[in-house]
Amino acid sequence: MSNINRKKDALNYHAMGRPGKIAVVPTKPHSSQRDLSLAYSPGVAEPCLAIAENNEDAYKYTAKGNLVAVISNGTAVLGLGDIGAQAGKPVMEGKGLLFKIFADIDVFDIELDTKNVDEFVNIVKALEPTFGGVNLEDIKAPECFEIERRLKAEMNIPVMHDDQHGTAIISGAALINACELQGKNIADVKIVVNGAGAAAISCTAMYVAVGASKENIVMLDSKGVIRNDRESLDPTKAEWATNRDIHTLADAVNGADVFIGLSAADVLTPEMLKTMAPKPIVLAMANPNPEIAYELAVDTRDDIIMGTGRSDFPNQVNNVLGFPYIFRGALDVRATAINEEMKIAAVKAIAELAKQPVPEEVNIAYNTNNLRFGIDYVIPKPTDPRLITEVSVAVAKAAIESGVARKVIEDWDAYRDELRKRLGKDDRLVRTMTAKAKSNPKRVVFAEADNYKTLRAAQIVKEEGIAFPILLGNQEKINALIKEYGFELDGVQIIDPQAEIKSDRFEKYADHLYNKRQRRGINKLDSRKLMTNRNYFAASMVEFGEADTLISGLTRNYASTIRPALQVIGAKPGSRVAGMYIMLTSQGPLFFGDTTVNANPNAQELADISVLLDAAVKRFNIKPRLAMLSYSNFGSNDGDISDKVRDAVKILHKEHPEIVADGEIQANFALNKNLLADNFPFSTLNGEPANTLVFPNLESGNIAYKLLQEVGNAEAVGPVLLGMNKPVHVLQLDSSVREIVNMVTIAVVDAIEHEKESQNK
Repeated sequence: MSNINRKKDALNYHAMGRPGKIAVVPTKPHSSQRDLSLAYSPGVAEPCLAIAENNEDAYKYTAKGNLVAVISNGTAVLGLGDIGAQAGKPVMEGKGLLFKIFADIDVFDIELDTKNVDEFVNIVKALEPTFGGVNLEDIKAPECFEIERRLKAEMNIPVMHDDQHGTAIISGAALINACELQGKNIADVKIVVNGAGAAAISCTAMYVAVGASKENIVMLDSKGVIRNDRESLDPTKAEWATNRDIHTLADAVNGADVFIGLSAADVLTPEMLKTMAPKPIVLAMANPNPEIAYELAVDTRDDIIMGTGRSDFPNQVNNVLGFPYIFRGALDVRATAINEEMKIAAVKAIAELAKQPVPEEVNIAYNTNNLRFGIDYVIPKPTDPRLITEVSVAVAKAAIESGVARKVIEDWDAYRDELRKRLGKDDRLVRTMTAKAKSNPKRVVFAEADNYKTLRAAQIVKEEGIAFPILLGNQEKINALIKEYGFELDGVQIIDPQAEIKSDRFEKYADHLYNKRQRRGINKLDSRKLMTNRNYFAASMVEFGEADTLISGLTRNYASTIRPALQVIGAKPGSRVAGMYIMLTSQGPLFFGDTTVNANPNAQELADISVLLDAAVKRFNIKPRLAMLSYSNFGSNDGDISDKVRDAVKILHKEHPEIVADGEIQANFALNKNLLADNFPFSTLNGEPANTLVFPNLESGNIAYKLLQEVGNAEAVGPVLLGMNKPVHVLQLDSSVREIVNMVTIAVVDAIEHEKESQNK
């Protein structure tokens, strides 16, 4: 991606809609005058008086217990340096976003316009009544050490400078596991730490805390090896000074077992790497480019374990594996601090998690079935759903055992359940699907490429490694748009069906269509004419294996888009075709069908559609629970629709008893497990709410998903076509770029599944 496009994208992302990335959302009813009188005056006086009598009641009556302050003065923002408090605000908002999506922790970001340590400390101390915890961020060394030390000593809530401890915790887990895999004792390994900033110093201290020997550690800064005889060493560096007769990085790494990089790109050369001890461990964590490129390192040493800060290579040292869950555990036991015991507990939990069997959804995300503890998997993946339970529980237990917890958890199983339920699976589902697509990108035909949105989406999926775009349309017009908007689509294939008329490929496609449709009113002339249509041409590319899947529908209505795919490719033998929408709600994903294809299915057809939906949802590693919807509950009203749905349920229960489905049932009962259990205890859906809603006809399904999308703040991904012989996906008319990218991701994942099915035949 060019710097120009990256700048445009970043600025547009932060500015679109409501500026910024976080907002405050009411959590209590507020629609009536009574609600408002309870929320504020006069009702608010009662919790105020209760808290005045007992300060701990603030955790009961306010958001304090789930509220973290992300605080910075902007003196060490990412790799940008001292850019000031206000300029650092987007980073702090971003940190707040990560807290929320990974651990359901609310955040206020606070940017302090001061470099004075005393002033900074006093301001943060004064904020203690507001927050359950403080995450310090992007404060330069050495001031960050003093600020954190004083705040931890003077405040009665957890305080952590993530720049220091986050990287230390994650890399500490990686080091423990890497030593085990390489057959080395952590107490004996010789460690070189290149960098002497806050993160490097904290990392080094953590390595010692988990078993490394201080005498075996050499630290370097920009001036070379930190030695005892160097003048004017600040105390934080002096603690790690060596008296060994070494001066350069080349000297230090010679014979070393471990290289820790928290410095700059490309400082570790292949020649230096060759001098390291057998079975070296290299954690090159400079961003965006590591101290030695991953490919170069593994090409230089075939006995290496290599980790970086990047997501596109194995063993990513990513702070998001730690800080959301550390604060989650600390908040849930009302800890007064985040102490060393809690940090070490997090290290051990992360390290141990990597040794456990990997959940299928993580395997699916990375397109493998054998992801397991080894040289390319020494720490868990960020998409691992177990992080919130394993790390948070470990931290909470350590807080209790070390005496800093004000609340004791006695039922740990219940706590684990609570943690699992904190997060809806909407974003996780998208992240998982994206990771899976990136692991095995496919050729995607964009049938409407002479459009800004299409080209923008094509650039994104190309840059992100999700897909290999193929652009259909007028080549001159497409190239003009690429030039006008500065899209980076070099090397992407552009095909104009109109210019293909005399090609062998065109003849092959037209003959195929004629042979399939000659008894359905299409002659040879018609087939040639139709093949100049981009949707017919795109479908033919997929049919003949010249592309893996196609995307269309941005500028044409649904019927005219799907018809070519049905005529050229068609349904799987013995199957029908149905449409499904994935609705990403605050309570997790819901799957809707049929929303786009079958206008008024009969009972048997409705049962067939349900079977398709059940199989589709399982592909997302989610256990489907189907509610067959109607205006009636289990025979409470007779009518054509309720009778049809009731019959469909009978067919399902008889022919597919393994499918969890029930009805006919109203939507509120299907989605409210308590309501269902109280009124219909016999239902096979009892236990958990339905996650897959089967509508009695197309109009009800279509209306429902569009209402939820517009007024329920749900994100719609779809329509996903089910039952096609090859993967084809149709966009909503006038979809956004984000929606197109989501659908391309789904299309790639679908193509991966089709490929697996064909290989297994």
